[in-house]
Order: sequence, then C-alpha cells, then structure tokens
Amino acid sequence: MKKVCVVTATRAEYGLLYPILKLIEKDTELELQLIVSGTHLSKKYGYTKNEIIQDGFPIAAEIDILDDVEDECAVSKAMGSVLIQFSQFIAQNRPDIAIILGDRYEMMAFATVFVNAKIPIAHLNGGETTEGALDEAYRHCITKMSMYHFVNCEVHRKRVIQLGENPSRVFNVGDTCVDNILNQKYMAKEKLKIKLNLEKFPENLAIVTYHPVTLEENSIEQFQKLLDVLEKHGEYFYLFTKANADYQGDKLNQLLEERTKNWDNAKLVDSMGREYYISALKYASIMIGNSSSGLYEAPVFKIPTINIGNRQKGRVHGNTVIDCKADREEISKAILTAQSERFQNQCKASKNIFGEGHASEQIINSIKKELKEKINLEKKFYDINFVEEREKV
Repeated sequence: MKKVCVVTATRAEYGLLYPILKLIEKDTELELQLIVSGTHLSKKYGYTKNEIIQDGFPIAAEIDILDDVEDECAVSKAMGSVLIQFSQFIAQNRPDIAIILGDRYEMMAFATVFVNAKIPIAHLNGGETTEGALDEAYRHCITKMSMYHFVNCEVHRKRVIQLGENPSRVFNVGDTCVDNILNQKYMAKEKLKIKLNLEKFPENLAIVTYHPVTLEENSIEQFQKLLDVLEKHGEYFYLFTKANADYQGDKLNQLLEERTKNWDNAKLVDSMGREYYISALKYASIMIGNSSSGLYEAPVFKIPTINIGNRQKGRVHGNTVIDCKADREEISKAILTAQSERFQNQCKASKNIFGEGHASEQIINSIKKELKEKINLEKKFYDINFVEEREKV
C-alpha cells in the first residue's frame, strides 16, 4: 500500500479535505496518514480535533503549534514549531506522497518539511490570488515546492503554469467544496436549532465570518464598521463564526463577543463543524464577511455573498458575489443590492464555476496513477513562449 500524508490545521481546510480523506480511507491501495495541527488542537478555536475523531479518521500525529501570545512573531514561532516537531515525525514515518491544501502559514511550514525530506507534494487550490493577505505569498511558494497541482478553474490552471509548472502536472478538477455540498446529507432545521441553542429556527438567516486582513493594520476598525451596519439591519438573524488564528484574530473575536452579547438577533459560535456549517448555508438567505466560503460554498446554494474589503481581492468568483469596500455606506448599499429582486433572480439563475462535484475522485485517481512509477523530483521550469501568447491575444 502507498502511504498518503494529508495535513489539516483549520476547520475550513478540513471541510475541503473531507471527501478526499473518505476516498483514501476506502481505497485498498492507499493508506491514510493524517496529521492534525493548528486550531484543531486549540480549545479557544473549538478544539475541532473532536470532529475529526467523530468522523472516524485515525490521526497519525498531532502537531501542537499555537500558544496564547498573539503578536506579529507568533506566526513565525508556529512555523518554526512545525519544522522542529514534524521533521522528527517524518524521520520515522515517511509517506510516499503528501497532500496539502491552500495557502496558510502552517501549510508553508509543513511543505518545507516535505521538500527537505524529498517527499513529493500534491497541492490543492493553487493559482488563486488574495491580494490583501499574506496567504498570497505562501500559496505561490507552496506551488513551487509541489510536484502536482489540482486547481478549481481554468484561470487558476493558467496561473500555475505561468509560475513555471509543467502543464502535464496541472489539473483543473473543480473544487472539493462542491463535492461536499452535492453529497451532503443536510441537517433538519430542528436539529440545527438545537445545535445552536435557539428557541426557533430563524426565518432570515445571515452567516457572518470575518477574518483579519493580514496585509493591513486596520482589521479591527474595518470589523467595527461592519458590526455598526449589521446592528442597523435588524431584518436578519446573524450567525457569527469566529475569526481564524491569524494576527489580530483574538482581538476580532473579543470585539465580536462584546458587541453582540446583547443582540437578540445574533448567535456566536466557535466552530460549527463541517456538517452543521454546510447545512446552515443551505438554509441561509445571505453570507457576509471576507471568508473564501462566501466565494466558493455559498454560491453553490445560489445565495448572495457580501465580500468586504481586500482579504479576498483578486479571487475568481461568480455573479452571486458583491464586492464592496470596508465602509459603512458601501456595506449597507451592498446589503440592499443583495435584497433586490433583480439580484435575487440573478442568484437563482447563476451557474457554479467550480466543477460538478467530482474533484476528489479525479485527485485520488491522478495520485494513484503517479504512484505506480517512481516519482522524479527534478523539476524543469516551464517557460511560456510570450511571442506566441501575444499572437493568440
């Protein structure tokens, strides 16, 4: 059996990896080596390791890297902790290939360990752009460290090739979030109501997720503006999920707790878990914030997304998303646009641009094919003929 190492460090990333993990578990030719790290092991962020255990996946190693100190050095310390702890694990438990999803600093550190140990990496969701976040740099670095690339649309495939990766190793498979949504057994509203400890399930549900904008210093001020607007829009019941483990994430969460504790139309949760979160999206009327979920998952349900500020700037998205500045007037205007009959009809008629729900199968089939032969770790930079490209344009 070929050993496939998969790393997860956040709740969102685990949800995207879930259908891949299920396929590896079922495959008689593959052995899953699951590494759990980051916020999964933090009580402050909901200790979502428990969800992984409940889903039945065996955990090969826990790499605890977070501490209670939040400053600009915390990210570097966490990355250093990955290098020390995980390199020791890999020395004794060498996989045949690794799967890394996304663009966070934790993944950059894990990728470094794999490269140094000469273990090939299959990278998911490369080629994307998030101009307002440090993730932009991490993502493209991981692309250059990886041997195989599984992207979710044609634009991203071309970007990975533009970074010098051979087209024969860049696969446009769609997004695994679509796999999850199309194959999900949704929770009934009654069960969700109990999970959220509500007297009744809200008629007009808005899911709000706001993370730090890591290349900007005014995330707190921006979030205050958003809360000011939401407080005036009492037509919604707001389901808030906490910010992730980035610099200023703690301060955002503290502000969120203080501002919303007396709201009659709001509920704050540390983490809902994959199944509950997707079910809540199904019943939601709108998604608001700066999470990538608003650009990927929410559009599958044909609901409006208000995408605020620069955190997701540059990402490809469909016509259910309204981009707006982190400004009170702009946010309020965007909410009114989302409520309009014209935009509601536009959402209903929208088409998903990130595949048809078979991304995970394509990823695993491609990896199994590559594992049949010894993988050559030498990479030749793929040069684009720019003269030919100009002629095509």
